[in-house]
Amino acid sequence: MGYLNFDKTLLINLEESLQREILRTNRGGAYHAGTIVDCNTRKYHGLLVMPVPALDEDNHVILSSLDATVIQHGAEFNLGLHRYDNNHFSPNGHKYIREYDVATNARALFRVGGVILSKEQLFSTFENRILIKYSLLDAHSPTILRFKPFLAFRNVNELTFENEHVNKNYTEVANGIKTRMYEGYPDLYMQFSKPPAFVFQPVWNKNIEYSKEMERGYPYREDLYVPGYFELEIEKGESVYFSGGDTLIDPSVLAEKFREEQQRRTPRNSFYNCLKNAAQQFYFRPNEEDAYLIAGYPWFKVRARDLFIALPGCTLSIDDPARFEKIAGTAVSALRRFMKNGATDRVITGIDLPDVLLWASWAFQQYAEAYGVEKCNALYGKIIQDMIDYIKAGKHPNLLPDESGLLRCDGKEKAVTWMNSTSAGKPIVPRSGYIVELNALWYNLLKFGAELAEQTGNAKRAAALEEAAGATGQVFAGTFVNEYGYLFDYIDGSQANWSVRPNMLFAVSLHYSPLDRRQKRAVLNIVTKELLTPKGIRSLSPKSEGYRPYYVGTQEERDLAYHQGTAWSWLLGAYLEAYLRLYRTSGISFVERMLIGLDDEMGRHCIGTISELFDGNPPFQSRGAISFAMNVAEILRVLKLLDASPLPSPKEEEKEYHNRHCESKV
Repeated sequence: MGYLNFDKTLLINLEESLQREILRTNRGGAYHAGTIVDCNTRKYHGLLVMPVPALDEDNHVILSSLDATVIQHGAEFNLGLHRYDNNHFSPNGHKYIREYDVATNARALFRVGGVILSKEQLFSTFENRILIKYSLLDAHSPTILRFKPFLAFRNVNELTFENEHVNKNYTEVANGIKTRMYEGYPDLYMQFSKPPAFVFQPVWNKNIEYSKEMERGYPYREDLYVPGYFELEIEKGESVYFSGGDTLIDPSVLAEKFREEQQRRTPRNSFYNCLKNAAQQFYFRPNEEDAYLIAGYPWFKVRARDLFIALPGCTLSIDDPARFEKIAGTAVSALRRFMKNGATDRVITGIDLPDVLLWASWAFQQYAEAYGVEKCNALYGKIIQDMIDYIKAGKHPNLLPDESGLLRCDGKEKAVTWMNSTSAGKPIVPRSGYIVELNALWYNLLKFGAELAEQTGNAKRAAALEEAAGATGQVFAGTFVNEYGYLFDYIDGSQANWSVRPNMLFAVSLHYSPLDRRQKRAVLNIVTKELLTPKGIRSLSPKSEGYRPYYVGTQEERDLAYHQGTAWSWLLGAYLEAYLRLYRTSGISFVERMLIGLDDEMGRHCIGTISELFDGNPPFQSRGAISFAMNVAEILRVLKLLDASPLPSPKEEEKEYHNRHCESKV
């Protein structure tokens, strides 16, 4: 049995199989998503979901599903599955599935009497196109396949209903038809590798329900338009290919096209390969010049903070420095425009948030650690030094240095860190003033800047940055370390926030830490005791006021829980890196054990990737977006750390800490 293989017992149990989703994306931001039994449970699901720039910035569900029916001796066996009123499922095609595998591409094996039919799906890497291969492996009688397309032509955030505005016209094309439900949309081309008969029989399939939308408190019922159906004969041993896309294709190349897409795939036969596949699905190339990382699927776009945090793991950790450089080049241009005149970016949202420059410098530092300080200096040295000067000069509108050497920002009215959930327009976690991870990142940036300056022979600047870092490091410990050994999450004026949160981890995990070994150990101990779960690090301790571990209910209820106890896998990156820095080789077995919980996740919520967040209490149910870039990236980075040469020993780090603080006093 393969690494990601599901048998009949699980597949026919809809309580289990409907919880397992699949996702495939392309470089243009389009995707295919659904469940392993082909029953859509979200309004975001569909065989072809793609951007329509002529209409808006969102994705649109074009082709929702394609029901296949096996016909022998006039008897029809419909392989589709939809949910209707009162939890009624029809036509129950899941009962014919014998096996489901996603090693290279999604593959389902159906058995209907003496018929054994294989169905394989691929999403084109560079086109808005779903490819499906049907192979008749066994049959003792003449067999006909019927295909019924369910069309939506709607924004992913909306639902559609029967209406009189639908354009029911269609045009015959090579081995299929093209049609377009509404003006402003592109044509949908539905074609086969052999000529089918198309029967025009327009009908609305009404009251299809999406259970995940019901759970989330959103409208969950819609009508889908079926223009008719295709029929063709298939012989034993024959394969028939279907293409659904926004451009015409030569049907004779469909088989080759399918093989080419298969060859591009890394087989998902291990934990690492699953994460590598997942990382590559966040790549976004809307044009030849620019490259980005999408924050997650199915509803996120490109977000500045997420991009920089996810960038090293999604590129460097899978040995793809060229991809890092391409994406970083696009992002650096956006950073420079912002630093020059405050301009925001059309694609990268949140470029003006106060922690973005700090996370950007961290991403460049990961490049330096992977490929050397000299190469990093050549590519990113200038922007790093410019960011330091920009911050030190107080030019950022909401990241201001003060005489203490620390940075402060105002987060009372607008969320300014990754803990960005809001209620009634106000931050639920109003982190403001001196924020712990921002100042840990600032200390790290000053030290890194000094390292870069020294490499270029600029001793004067290196000394100045070392002096600034020394002052900041001394103030950091005196400001954030409290009497219980952990760090305040933020300090606003005279008010310190005592909540036990994971943000203090970065003061331990970063290459340059303002804490000594004893302080690091104390921080790591309390995180281990109060925040660690098998799926990630809790956003708030169960012992702290306001703990809400379950991300369920209405949008408002979920917003209130978003950063109040839910667990986040991306924080394991900082936690496990800190653990390895403290315990070196003796900590490797612990890190490997911690990854088992996420290895198990590969076959659960969204196959082969990691969801946005998890409940903070057992059984740590996955929630939110089905694939989240920061989570995938940071676990990949941990795997890379395990393979890397040993991190500095505790004695070496202690010596380095002692030396730099003695130098700062002198």
